[in-house]
Amino acid sequence: MADEVYLTAEGAEELRRELDELLTVRRPALAQKLKEAVAEGDLKENADYHDAKEQQAFLEGRIQYVENVLRAAVIITNDGSTDEVRLGSEVTIVEDGGGEDETYFIVGAAEANPREGKISHESPIGAALLGHKKGEKVRVKTPGGEITFKIKRIK
Repeated sequence: MADEVYLTAEGAEELRRELDELLTVRRPALAQKLKEAVAEGDLKENADYHDAKEQQAFLEGRIQYVENVLRAAVIITNDGSTDEVRLGSEVTIVEDGGGEDETYFIVGAAEANPREGKISHESPIGAALLGHKKGEKVRVKTPGGEITFKIKRIK
C-alpha cells in the first residue's frame, strides 16, 4: 500500500463506520459461528467450520485493509477554490463534438467508485483532468482510444 491514501472527509467517515461494524458486529457473529461449528465435532469434514474459517480470513483481511487506509489517510479538503481541477473537485465535462455532460468527483484510489461518479486521480480521466481549468480541452488516452473532453464546470 502507498504511504499516503487520499480520502474525502465523507469517505473516511464511511470507512470508520464500516470498521466499527466489522469489529463490533461481524467479528463477534463469526466467532460465534466458528464456536458452534467446532462444537459439532469432526472438523475435517465440517463444511460450516471451513466456511466460517474462510469468512474469518476475509473479514480479518478487510479489517486490516481498512485500518491501514485510515492510518495512512490524507483528508482531501475542498476549500471552495474552483479555478483548476484537483483532488476533491467536482468536475463536469462533455466529450468534444457533443454528447451528454458527465460529472465526476475526483477522489483518491481507495474511495473511487465509478458507478457513483467518484473517479480516482490515478485513473486515465482523473489524471488527465488534474491541473486543468474551466473551458480547457483535455485529451485522455483510454483503453478504447483517445477522447477529448471540454471542462464545463469545476466545483
